[in-house]
Parts: sequence; C-alpha cells; structure tokens
Amino acid sequence: MNMERDKQFRRIVIFVSVAIPLVVALLFRVKIQGYDFSFLPPVYATINGVTSVLLLMALWYIRQGNRIMHERLMKTCMALSAAFLVMYVLYHITSESTPYGGVGLWRYVYYFVLISHILLSLAVVPLVLFAFLYGITGQFSRHKLVVRYAYPVWLYVAVTGVVVYLMISPYYP
Repeated sequence: MNMERDKQFRRIVIFVSVAIPLVVALLFRVKIQGYDFSFLPPVYATINGVTSVLLLMALWYIRQGNRIMHERLMKTCMALSAAFLVMYVLYHITSESTPYGGVGLWRYVYYFVLISHILLSLAVVPLVLFAFLYGITGQFSRHKLVVRYAYPVWLYVAVTGVVVYLMISPYYP
C-alpha cells in the first residue's frame, strides 16, 4: 500500500472516530415524539451478545489459521456494531432515558459497568477501525499490534452492553 493512500485512510479513520461520538452526543439532545421504539433495547442488547460470541469465534478461527473465516466474522461484527449504533441512537432520540432503580451495592456496580462501558466505547471506535484497516489492507504486523488493544476493549464493550441492559431492563417503562 502506498504511503499517500495510507495517510488518506488514516485521516478517514480519525475523522470517523471523532465524528461518531460527536454526532451521537448531538443526537442525544434531539427528541422526536410520536414514535415507539421501545422494542429496540433487547434487540441491540442481543446484537451485543451475538457480537461477543462472534468475536470469540473470530479469535478461535485466526488461531487455527483460518484467515478467511476470521475475516468474514470480523466483517459481520463490524456490520452488527453499525446496526447497534443506528438502533441505539434511534431509541434514544425517540425515548426518554430510563433511570436505574437499583439500590445499595448494585447501584455502584451498575454505574461502574455503565461508565466503563461508555468510556471504552469511545476508545473502541478508532481501535477497531485501525485494526480493520490494517487487516483488510494486508498490513498484518500493524494489525496485530492494534488488535492487542482493540480486541479486549471491543469484547468488553460488547459484553458489558448486555450486562447494562440486563441490569436496567426491569426499570424500562
């Protein structure tokens, strides 16, 4: 891959990595009335769960030397993450936030998991995009270097997305 094209792709990854959280944050200020997307939280929690399983499978396949299956699974995880993001935003621009109703130690556990999930979801975007870029362009030494960080963060975000849903689901209206 030539240096100029590499720079171009890096700029795109950086732009997207900054744009996604900014757009999501701006959309959280938007409230659209008259639509009922209350069915979405269990759907996007399920997407997180499926993504978690597929990430584990992708790791297994690459360790077995099956690059084709690994690539297919990772592309599926990317598509699922994009679908998650669209549904997550759609739900939050059409619904009021649901406060967590737990008490005691569980309240602290919930907020720890939620805050770490949110912060790491910001970090996972550039990590995953760079890992994907390097993998798809055959820059495997760079890919492996980034994946060392991207993979556990992505897996944590996907798993804690399910945990957050399970903890707050009793409090949905």
